[in-house]
Amino acid sequence: MNRSLRRCLGTSAAVLPVGAWAQATEVRADTGDTAWMLVSAALVLLMTPGLALFYGGMVRRKNVLATLMYSHFALALVTVQWVLFGYSLTFGADQHGLIGGLNHLLLADVVGRLKGSVPELAFMVFQLKFAIITPALISGAFVERMKFSAYVAFTLLWSTLVYDPVAHWVWGDGGWLGAYGALDFAGGTVVHWTAGLSALVCALFIGKRVGHGKERFIPHDLPMTITGAGLLWFGWFGFNAGSALAAGQIAALAFVTTTIAAATGAMAWVFGEWATRGKPTMLGFVSGLVAGLVAITPAAGFVSPAASLVIGAAAGLICYAAVVLKEKRFHYDDSLDAFGIHGVGGMLGALLVGIFSRKVLNPSGADGLLAGDPSLLLKQAVGLLAAGAWTVLLTLGILWVLDRMMGGLRVAEDDEREGLDATQHGEAAYTS
Repeated sequence: MNRSLRRCLGTSAAVLPVGAWAQATEVRADTGDTAWMLVSAALVLLMTPGLALFYGGMVRRKNVLATLMYSHFALALVTVQWVLFGYSLTFGADQHGLIGGLNHLLLADVVGRLKGSVPELAFMVFQLKFAIITPALISGAFVERMKFSAYVAFTLLWSTLVYDPVAHWVWGDGGWLGAYGALDFAGGTVVHWTAGLSALVCALFIGKRVGHGKERFIPHDLPMTITGAGLLWFGWFGFNAGSALAAGQIAALAFVTTTIAAATGAMAWVFGEWATRGKPTMLGFVSGLVAGLVAITPAAGFVSPAASLVIGAAAGLICYAAVVLKEKRFHYDDSLDAFGIHGVGGMLGALLVGIFSRKVLNPSGADGLLAGDPSLLLKQAVGLLAAGAWTVLLTLGILWVLDRMMGGLRVAEDDEREGLDATQHGEAAYTS
C-alpha cells in the first residue's frame, strides 16, 4: 500500500465513527432495491422544482420569482432541519406512540444500518423529499402577499411541530395511528391532508390579496404551469412506487395505479368544467391530473388498477367542485387552490382506502369495505380527524405567534401592489 493511500484511509477512519464503519462493512443491502430507492428519492426531489413551476405560472408576473423561492428555499431549509433533528423526531426511537426520540440527531446511528432491504441512509433521504415538498405545498395558499421572512420561520416551525409528529404517528415504528391500523401508503394523510388543511388555515388567517373579488388574477404563464405538472406526474412515480421501499410487485402496482388515477382525474375535471362552463381548459386538465395523483397517493399500493380508475375520477370531480364552491360560495383566497386539491384530494383518497383496499394485493395492508371489513373505513376517518385536529391547532398557534413576533405576516399594501419579486427579493423575472 503506497503512502498516499494509507494517508487517505487514515483520514477516513478518523472522521467515520468506528461502530458505523464496522456496520457498513458487515450489512448487505439488496442492490436492486437500493438502486430503486435512490432513483425514487431523485424523482421525488424533482417534484419540488416541478411544484415551483406549477405554482409560478399561475401567479402574476410581478410575483413569479417570490413564488419559485418558496418551494426552492424549502429544499435547503428542510434538508438542514431533517439532518439536525427532523429525521430523528420522525423515525427515531418511539416515545409513547407520539414522537420519535433523539437517537438519530445529526443522523447518528444511521450510517451502515439497514431499513428493510435498503441502507437506512437511502430510506432517510427518500423520506427527506416528502418532508421538503409538504410545507412547499402550503405556499400555494398565500402566494403574492406573505413576507419571505415569515415564510422561512413558518416552514421551520411547521415542519418540526406538525409534519414530524404526524409522520411519526403514521409511519414511525410504534406510531399510534400506524399501530391502530390506519393506512397511508405514500402520504394522503401525512402530506396532502396536513398541507391542504394548513393552507386553508393560512389563507383565512392571513387574509385576501389586495383586489381579491374586484380584480381578475390571471395566470401569467400557463406553459410554465403545464411544464410543472408534467414534472410532478413524472416525479410522482417515485413518490408512490418508491414508497413500496423495494423493487417488486407492490412498487409495480403503485406505479400502475398512479398512472391510471392521474389520467382519470384529468379527464373527470375537464368533463366537469366542460359541462358547467362550456369549455375544457388546459389549466383544468393539469389541475385534475394533480387531484388524481393526490387521491391515489394513500391508496397506491393497497388497491387494484380498477379501483384506481374510480379514485382518480372521483378526485377530479370532487376537487373541481371544491374549487367552484370556493369561488362561488365561500370566497376565501386560497390563491392556487392548495386546499381544494391537496386537502380535499388527500381526505378523499384516505377514505377511499377504507373502501377499496385489499389485503391480497399487499400483505402489509388490510381489507376495506368492499372486501368485507368496514372497520378500516372507521380507522381511516379517525386518522384524518386526529391528524386534522393537530394540524389546525398547531398551524393556528404558529401563525399567531409569528404574527406577533414579526410585526405581521403580510407585506405592506404598497409592497404587495408593486410585487414581491421587487420588494422582497430585489429581482425581476422579466426585463421586458
